[in-house]
Amino acid sequence: MSLTTDIKYKLSQLNILEKIIAVNVVVFLVGLIFKTGIRWFELPSDFFTALVNPWTIVTYAFVHYDFIHLLFNMLWLYVIARMFLNLFSPKTALNIYFLGAISGGAMFLLGYALLPGFFGGNSSLVGASAAVRALLIFLCAYMPNQDVRVFTFNIKLWHIGVAIVVLDVVGLFGGNAGGNLAHIGGAILGYVYAKQLTKGTDIGSGFERVADAVANMFKSSKKGPLKTVHKNKSKVGGYAKSDFNQFNNQKKIDVILDKISKSGYDSLTAEEKELLFRSGK
Repeated sequence: MSLTTDIKYKLSQLNILEKIIAVNVVVFLVGLIFKTGIRWFELPSDFFTALVNPWTIVTYAFVHYDFIHLLFNMLWLYVIARMFLNLFSPKTALNIYFLGAISGGAMFLLGYALLPGFFGGNSSLVGASAAVRALLIFLCAYMPNQDVRVFTFNIKLWHIGVAIVVLDVVGLFGGNAGGNLAHIGGAILGYVYAKQLTKGTDIGSGFERVADAVANMFKSSKKGPLKTVHKNKSKVGGYAKSDFNQFNNQKKIDVILDKISKSGYDSLTAEEKELLFRSGK
């Protein structure tokens, strides 16, 4: 097996958030060599400069210059991935990550536009912190009473969320005011996303459709050869029995997630935990 094939295989085994970690690491390494080129992906604090460089509202979330900054963001993202992807789909993770980055960037631009004296002179925003905050606060808001083991004691997710937000608010009066403002923007997105999802509304569905449309633009438009289609009599209304089983399982998962959000993970029965574990796989 060649090195390239081996790398492709290992990348294919990563979950979606681990792939985002890999992208961040690669961009960091590229930035060590071509730092000037990477600056094109930073989000400038000037609104009109950002307007003519619209891609920066997303790309800044993949740029890190400091190793410690990268390390802590990616460690948080790795830990969050373990919990998040056991409960929610990869597409939901992407929606929250990118919308969190956009929300954080928008809050950063708004702060500099309204209070330039408070935030100082021209600056730029880099780092995945706002996107990671969105994922973290989403979990804290969606299942606030879930216990998390910290060393020798348990702490509820909502306690962690409140502590993180308080630190970010305090950080507004420090040397990284713009960065902390972006963190708050990501946190707001995560909170609103979670609360709307518990009501049955996925606010990321519009973004998902746009992302799918962009992705489809880069797919091959060549049509394959015509195929003879044989009617499957075992199907009803175009769906096989396995499809109906999948629909029923998804309904069960939705009920379990609703139970977690109201009463915490520990309120689940052994059968419910087993079903949730199997669905995560």
